[in-house]
Amino acid sequence: MANKKSGSTGRFGVRYGVTLRQKLKPIEEKQRQKYDCPSCTKTAVKRVAKGIWSCTKCKHTFAAKAYGVGE
Repeated sequence: MANKKSGSTGRFGVRYGVTLRQKLKPIEEKQRQKYDCPSCTKTAVKRVAKGIWSCTKCKHTFAAKAYGVGE
């Protein structure tokens, strides 16, 4: 059961160790958030696959970093 502290890594329960779950949490938060589209400038870009991002508004698809669009 996921809660505010464990977030998306709560699905692992007590498995894999706390250090690995703590390292995984910010990576998953970064890849699942929405980013600004370089084409239409709306906050609607979601990750389709590793390194492939797509805007849900204008359907613009492009390649970027694996876990985040712009850092």
